[in-house]
Amino acid sequence: MANTALTEAVYYILLSLTEPLHGYGIIQNAERLSSGRVKLAAGTLYGAINSLIEKGWIEALPEETASRKKEYIITQAGREILMAEIERLRELLKNGEEILGGFKDA
Repeated sequence: MANTALTEAVYYILLSLTEPLHGYGIIQNAERLSSGRVKLAAGTLYGAINSLIEKGWIEALPEETASRKKEYIITQAGREILMAEIERLRELLKNGEEILGGFKDA
């Protein structure tokens, strides 16, 4: 699993869920973190949430009776996957900089 590349959507969903968030909060946070580049549609988000729950990378928090919004949080397994992806991305960046001589000359 550590060699599995994450899509940007999944990466930003996992990153967003390092604290409890509901669906719309995830959409807003992913857009904010990516400076507006990643815009998650509701269908994409909820399909990904279901898949991430099945994989055990996130979990739904118990619902509060006063709110209809379901919140989610990353699990330890999800955190490990996210950290592995960050290491993979660091390696990609390092390799690119070595070949191209860094951003200044690219």
